[in-house]
Amino acid sequence: MYERFEEFTFAVYEIQRRWNKIASDGMEFYGLKGSYVVYILALNRVPEGLTAAGLGNICGRDKADVSRTLAVLESKNIIRKESGGGNIYRAKLYLTETGKALAEELAKKAEYAEAAVGKGLSDDDRAALYRSLEVIRNNLRELEAKGIPEDFDLEKTV
Repeated sequence: MYERFEEFTFAVYEIQRRWNKIASDGMEFYGLKGSYVVYILALNRVPEGLTAAGLGNICGRDKADVSRTLAVLESKNIIRKESGGGNIYRAKLYLTETGKALAEELAKKAEYAEAAVGKGLSDDDRAALYRSLEVIRNNLRELEAKGIPEDFDLEKTV
């Protein structure tokens, strides 16, 4: 079983690495890194705006990464902040017109990439894969929060 999980982990890592490389193509035009794509796409999905905390939650990134990324995106006129009552982390974030144009371009790339890499998978296969990934993600979040107990019993866990 360990070997299967290791294989799964390597596959997920490679998928993320390759997607980031594909997504980053064209980002240099804006002076941005590929890792910013997830932020831009998340903001694009929520046109009513997100707080930095909400954005970090959606993207699975910590506060420091979110803060650094937002500073860059704001300096490049990709996002704008709406007052958060003195708390910059609670301010609503929106895409600018430049950000919306970039997000549209990125969404098209993502749609194309999903279709291209999903060749050979039926709709049912895709649905099962996404459900499985959601369960694994949630279980990993829970495990991370609780930690592995010192006296764990593998037989009771599986």
